[in-house]
Amino acid sequence: MNLANFPWLTTIILFPIVAALFIPIIPDKDGKTVRWYALTVGLIDFVIIVYAFYTGYDLSNPNLQLVESYAWVPQIDLKWSVGADGLSMPLILLTGFITTLATMAAWPVTFKPKLFYFLMLLMYGGQIAVFAVQDMLLFFLVWELELVPVYLILSIWGGKRRLYAATKFILYTAGGSLFILVAALTMAFFGDTVTFDMSAIAAKGIPLNLQLFLYAGLLIAYGVKLPIFPLHTWLPDAHGEATAPAHMLLAGILLKMGGYALLRMNAGMLPDAHAYFAPVLVILGVVNIVYAALTSFAQRNLKRKIAYSSISHMGFVLIGMASFTEIGVSGAMLQMISHGLIGASLFFMVGATYDRTHTLMLDEMGGIGKKMKKIFAMWTTCSMASLALPGMSGFVAELMVFVGFATSDAYNSTFKVIVVFLAAIGVILTPIYLLSMLREILYGPENKELVSHTKLIDAEPREVFIIGCLLIPIIGIGLYPKIVTQIYDATTSQLTARLRHSVPSLVEKVEVASTYNMPLKAPAIK
Repeated sequence: MNLANFPWLTTIILFPIVAALFIPIIPDKDGKTVRWYALTVGLIDFVIIVYAFYTGYDLSNPNLQLVESYAWVPQIDLKWSVGADGLSMPLILLTGFITTLATMAAWPVTFKPKLFYFLMLLMYGGQIAVFAVQDMLLFFLVWELELVPVYLILSIWGGKRRLYAATKFILYTAGGSLFILVAALTMAFFGDTVTFDMSAIAAKGIPLNLQLFLYAGLLIAYGVKLPIFPLHTWLPDAHGEATAPAHMLLAGILLKMGGYALLRMNAGMLPDAHAYFAPVLVILGVVNIVYAALTSFAQRNLKRKIAYSSISHMGFVLIGMASFTEIGVSGAMLQMISHGLIGASLFFMVGATYDRTHTLMLDEMGGIGKKMKKIFAMWTTCSMASLALPGMSGFVAELMVFVGFATSDAYNSTFKVIVVFLAAIGVILTPIYLLSMLREILYGPENKELVSHTKLIDAEPREVFIIGCLLIPIIGIGLYPKIVTQIYDATTSQLTARLRHSVPSLVEKVEVASTYNMPLKAPAIK
């Protein structure tokens, strides 16, 4: 067999989905067999992802690789079209990694385990499909199908208000998806040819007025998933009722779908409109950072505190992708990857703590670090990563966004100073609420009522292994970011060049500099 022509991405997407279909016939009474089956499937798929990346992905190539295209409905040029470039490949690797660990985190699930792991494997394939498909209509279909397992996991295995949280999640995300469908049909039927192929649509030369309309619709759709203020309110409710594995998937992968789609479609396919919307993205990013940090500071529910922290950190993604600099866009990508790892680790710790204390209220905790030293160490390390401690991935990602925006020549100095100052306030608030959270959970006097009614058992090997697996790349990226940035540098450089070409002042700067051999300075966007 010629492995160079093997359909890697199709296999990676369909393998966990097909494997999920066998779960109902597996003989299993207590869920032990099915959980090992699901974990084995997840590990095999992740190994295939790593092998395909190692053997078939060229780091210097900015274009789509591992491309597969099969006719589906030829009359409207609808194809099963998948491929991976620097925007999608890191997130495909992240998806395989986080989902496999989330499957292991689901070990304590005993209620309807077959259905639970069936949905987990469906999500596995669906999430990878979102990052891999290169057909707009197919993207809409996998985007919608991926929502169903999340809804069911929230509504069946969630907390007391799980039905409310699941319903709110599906209404927000499915409602936003309508904008994707309208935009896909509009772009497909625009011009002389009908096509849903993303590359073909990007080359159509859609007029600016229509681009602005499409961009606004897609910004709403993907802003729900990112999430962007004020479309964020579903997330704290969903996290407030979810279980640990659902937390890991929500924070680690689902939020990244919004950021990925904004880069892939809004910036990549509608670059002229992006030049007009970029200041709006920056403002929304600052609002996300400051508002969510302040709101997180006020939360007494542990899950909701971490949920608002996630919203705050995703604001850096918006600022980075609107910076018009290579380091800023690269920082946005790195922030998505970094937050995927850190968010998954924090929410796993929330689940581990709840399993022992049976409470999420900070007022009811206190001093448990004395009884659980491993939990103490894991909580502290994960929180240090979230507050962007130097030497960890969050620090590098946020620093790249700051530097990329501060050195951007697409904005005037006053605007940049205001944005950097406000974003810095959010950065300062983050360690305050995280360290305060650690103090209330781990330090101080013990809650005697909690200790007397609960047997506080320290972390078991499975939990230490999961956190260890997440901390290795968090620290590795923090010490040597090139491990990840080299995967997408070629693609983000190409994307940045295209975005800069859509800003007249930046184009003039390049032309003048090349003509007179002058330093690159240009009029800023007012």
